[in-house]
Amino acid sequence: MTKVVIHSGACGFSTTVTAEKGRDKKIRIVLETECEMVGKMAGEIEMLDMMSLFTRFLDNPVYRAASKHLRHVTCPVPAGILKAMEVEAGFGVPKDAGITFVGCERKKRTGSS
Repeated sequence: MTKVVIHSGACGFSTTVTAEKGRDKKIRIVLETECEMVGKMAGEIEMLDMMSLFTRFLDNPVYRAASKHLRHVTCPVPAGILKAMEVEAGFGVPKDAGITFVGCERKKRTGSS
Protein backbone atom coordinates (compact mmCIF):
# COMPACT_ATOMS: atom_id res chain seq x y z
CA MET A 1 0.00 0.00 0.00
CA THR A 2 1.22 3.50 -0.85
CA LYS A 3 -0.15 6.59 0.88
CA VAL A 4 0.54 10.24 0.00
CA VAL A 5 -0.79 13.51 1.35
CA ILE A 6 -1.24 16.38 -1.10
CA HIS A 7 -1.50 19.96 0.20
CA SER A 8 -3.17 21.86 -2.61
CA GLY A 9 -2.19 25.37 -1.58
CA ALA A 10 -4.39 28.46 -1.47
CA CYS A 11 -7.68 26.54 -1.29
CA GLY A 12 -6.56 25.06 2.03
CA PHE A 13 -7.65 21.52 1.19
CA SER A 14 -5.50 18.44 1.64
CA THR A 15 -6.10 15.08 0.01
CA THR A 16 -4.84 11.73 1.25
CA VAL A 17 -4.38 9.21 -1.55
CA THR A 18 -4.12 5.51 -0.80
CA ALA A 19 -3.08 3.27 -3.68
CA GLU A 20 -3.16 -0.50 -3.32
CA LYS A 21 -2.09 -2.99 -5.94
CA GLY A 22 -4.56 -5.76 -6.60
CA ARG A 23 -4.94 -8.48 -9.19
CA ASP A 24 -4.67 -8.21 -12.94
CA LYS A 25 -2.44 -5.11 -12.86
CA LYS A 26 -5.16 -3.04 -11.19
CA ILE A 27 -4.60 -0.41 -8.52
CA ARG A 28 -7.34 0.58 -6.10
CA ILE A 29 -7.44 4.31 -5.35
CA VAL A 30 -9.02 5.80 -2.22
CA LEU A 31 -9.19 9.59 -1.82
CA GLU A 32 -9.85 11.24 1.54
CA THR A 33 -10.52 14.97 1.30
CA GLU A 34 -12.89 17.75 2.22
CA CYS A 35 -12.70 19.12 -1.33
CA GLU A 36 -16.06 18.54 -2.97
CA MET A 37 -14.56 18.52 -6.49
CA VAL A 38 -11.92 15.90 -5.67
CA GLY A 39 -14.62 13.88 -3.88
CA LYS A 40 -16.70 13.76 -7.06
CA MET A 41 -13.67 12.71 -9.06
CA ALA A 42 -12.97 9.77 -6.70
CA GLY A 43 -15.87 7.67 -7.93
CA GLU A 44 -14.48 7.58 -11.46
CA ILE A 45 -11.01 6.40 -10.52
CA GLU A 46 -11.59 3.79 -7.81
CA MET A 47 -9.88 1.01 -9.77
CA LEU A 48 -7.28 1.82 -12.42
CA ASP A 49 -5.10 -0.27 -14.68
CA MET A 50 -1.46 0.36 -13.83
CA MET A 51 -0.71 0.72 -17.55
CA SER A 52 -2.66 3.99 -17.46
CA LEU A 53 0.57 5.41 -16.03
CA PHE A 54 1.95 5.23 -19.56
CA THR A 55 -0.87 7.06 -21.34
CA ARG A 56 -0.78 10.61 -22.64
CA PHE A 57 -2.34 13.37 -20.55
CA LEU A 58 -5.52 13.60 -22.64
CA ASP A 59 -5.99 9.83 -22.58
CA ASN A 60 -5.19 9.32 -18.91
CA PRO A 61 -8.21 8.34 -16.77
CA VAL A 62 -7.05 10.46 -13.81
CA TYR A 63 -6.70 13.61 -15.92
CA ARG A 64 -9.98 12.86 -17.76
CA ALA A 65 -11.80 12.63 -14.40
CA ALA A 66 -10.03 15.81 -13.25
CA SER A 67 -11.13 17.66 -16.38
CA LYS A 68 -14.77 16.84 -15.56
CA HIS A 69 -14.74 17.71 -11.88
CA LEU A 70 -11.91 20.10 -10.99
CA ARG A 71 -12.39 23.81 -11.69
CA HIS A 72 -8.78 24.70 -10.98
CA VAL A 73 -6.42 23.51 -13.69
CA THR A 74 -3.43 24.04 -11.37
CA CYS A 75 -4.70 21.57 -8.74
CA PRO A 76 -1.82 19.20 -7.87
CA VAL A 77 -4.11 16.32 -6.84
CA PRO A 78 -4.13 14.48 -10.21
CA ALA A 79 -0.32 14.42 -10.34
CA GLY A 80 -0.20 13.21 -6.73
CA ILE A 81 -2.62 10.38 -7.49
CA LEU A 82 -0.45 9.27 -10.40
CA LYS A 83 2.73 9.50 -8.28
CA ALA A 84 1.12 7.23 -5.66
CA MET A 85 0.11 4.78 -8.39
CA GLU A 86 3.61 4.86 -9.88
CA VAL A 87 5.22 3.90 -6.56
CA GLU A 88 2.61 1.25 -5.76
CA ALA A 89 3.10 -0.32 -9.20
CA GLY A 90 6.86 -0.48 -8.64
CA PHE A 91 7.63 1.97 -11.47
CA GLY A 92 8.95 4.76 -9.25
CA VAL A 93 10.46 5.51 -5.86
CA PRO A 94 8.75 7.28 -2.95
CA LYS A 95 10.40 10.69 -3.28
CA ASP A 96 8.66 13.92 -2.22
CA ALA A 97 7.81 16.48 -4.90
CA GLY A 98 6.77 20.10 -4.46
CA ILE A 99 6.25 23.59 -5.82
CA THR A 100 8.11 26.39 -4.07
CA PHE A 101 7.61 30.10 -4.71
CA VAL A 102 10.87 32.02 -4.47
CA GLY A 103 11.14 35.81 -4.31
CA CYS A 104 7.49 36.24 -5.19
CA GLU A 105 5.39 39.04 -3.72
CA ARG A 106 1.63 38.96 -3.62
CA LYS A 107 0.30 41.18 -6.40
CA LYS A 108 -2.63 43.50 -5.80
CA ARG A 109 -5.76 42.85 -7.79
CA THR A 110 -6.79 45.64 -10.12
CA GLY A 111 -10.27 46.83 -10.91
CA SER A 112 -11.58 47.42 -7.40
CA SER A 113 -11.04 50.23 -4.92
